[in-house]
Amino acid sequence: MSLPDLVLSLADSKQMLGLRYAEWATRAPTLEADIAAAAMGLDELGHSRVLYGCLEPLGGNPRAGEGDASSYRAAAYLDQPWTSYAEFVAANAILDSAYTAVLQALAEGEVEVLQTRLRKMLQEERYHFLHGRSWRREGLDPEPEARAWREALEFFGPPGGDLDPAALRAALEEKVEAPAPALEIDWSKWDPLRRRTRPGAIDEATFAMLRGLEERRFMPAGAARQS
Repeated sequence: MSLPDLVLSLADSKQMLGLRYAEWATRAPTLEADIAAAAMGLDELGHSRVLYGCLEPLGGNPRAGEGDASSYRAAAYLDQPWTSYAEFVAANAILDSAYTAVLQALAEGEVEVLQTRLRKMLQEERYHFLHGRSWRREGLDPEPEARAWREALEFFGPPGGDLDPAALRAALEEKVEAPAPALEIDWSKWDPLRRRTRPGAIDEATFAMLRGLEERRFMPAGAARQS
C-alpha cells in the first residue's frame, strides 16, 4: 500500500476519533472529563486536517472520486457512537495510543513533510495518553478493551506489510504498560486500504454530517454566510 493510503487511513481515523470524543463532551462522568473530551475532540479534528493536508505533497488524495460511507477508512471501533464511557476510555488509552505509535514512526522516517508537520501533533498526543491511562487505572470493562486492542493490531497490519507490526505492538504495550491480549486475527479478511477485517461503515448520521462539512468547505464565501 502507498504512503498516501496510510496517511489517509490515519486522517480518517483521527477525524472519526475526534467526533466520537466530542460526542461525550457533556456525557462523561465528571465535569473535568467533559472538558477533556471536548479538548481532545478538537485536537483530533485538528490532527486530521494536518494529515489531510499532507496528502497533496505526498502525491494526492487516494479517495478522489469515492463518496459513500464505506469510503472512510476509520477503524470499525469508530463506526458507531459509543454507548458507554468504558468504550471512550478504551479508545483513548489503546486505540489513540496505537495511532500515535504510527505517527511517531512516520515522524522518524525520511519523508520531510511528515517530519515537519507531525511534531506538534505528537506533543499534544501526550496529554491524550495521560488522560486515558488515568481512567484506565480505574478499571475497564474487558470487552471494549479487547475490541480496542484488536482494532489497534489490525491497524498495524500483517507481518510483511507496509509497517513493522511487531515493533509497533511492542511500543504500544510499553506505552499502556500491559501486554496485548492473545488474539487470532484472520488476515485473509484484512482490507489493506481500510486497515481492518470487519466490513461495515460509519453510521449514516455521522456520514451526513461529514458530507455537509465537505460541501460547506467548497461553497463560495458569500453563499456560506447566507446559509
